[in-house]
Amino acid sequence: MVRRDIVLRRWPERLDGFTIALLSDFHYDPYFSVHPLRAAIPMVNDLHPDLIVLAGDFVCMPLVGNNDEKAAAAAEPCADLLHALQARHGVRAILGNHDFFTDPRRVARALRDRGIEVLINQSVAIERDGARFWLSGIDDVIGEVADLTSALHRIPPDEATILLAHEPDYADHVVRSPVDLQLSGHSHGGQVRFPFLPPVYLPTLGKKYVAGLYKVGPLTVYTSVGLGTVVLPLRWNCPPEVNFLTIRRG
Repeated sequence: MVRRDIVLRRWPERLDGFTIALLSDFHYDPYFSVHPLRAAIPMVNDLHPDLIVLAGDFVCMPLVGNNDEKAAAAAEPCADLLHALQARHGVRAILGNHDFFTDPRRVARALRDRGIEVLINQSVAIERDGARFWLSGIDDVIGEVADLTSALHRIPPDEATILLAHEPDYADHVVRSPVDLQLSGHSHGGQVRFPFLPPVYLPTLGKKYVAGLYKVGPLTVYTSVGLGTVVLPLRWNCPPEVNFLTIRRG
């Protein structure tokens, strides 16, 4: 469990202390990644977050061959577990690159069929106590289907916006838009980390903002190291992570 306070200048005063649970990179399989996911769900529910956001990669694209159908079949059992998550303002999700390169329609349908809203280049208003902010979600950047302009076009320029973007390094593009906070995953924090050394491997668009909190100009970025694994079912010095974020007005 990682708890962080995040201070945003434009955050509505009436929403000071709003809490968000961030989960990412599930890469569901019934042998390894299922265990941190099962452990995370009651942990999150016991925290009673105001909102739960899921930052993509529910399945794992195959390393070799053309077995996308089998890989995408993990979407339903993953969504079955995520269906148990509960928050006052619901559970919202975006897709990641592994979802995009297997079967994004099947992954999105599995989530939506279980009451989880999937944001694909769109935004929704979250309202409470006469105040609101906007939650935006973009489609996958590596898959070249992200459309930030479409996602943000309905949002009044003076209202706070939180963006879900799977790949954290997309922040270098987002910083030119009126977004206050970007929440991401994708990097796995390197997954295997040796003391005093940089991560052995980081994916494309996950090399700069690897884990935790960053400032990119006026934009705040938070990257989760996620729950699951890719290539090898192994994490070392980089444990699975549930992120509990409290948003403050600064």
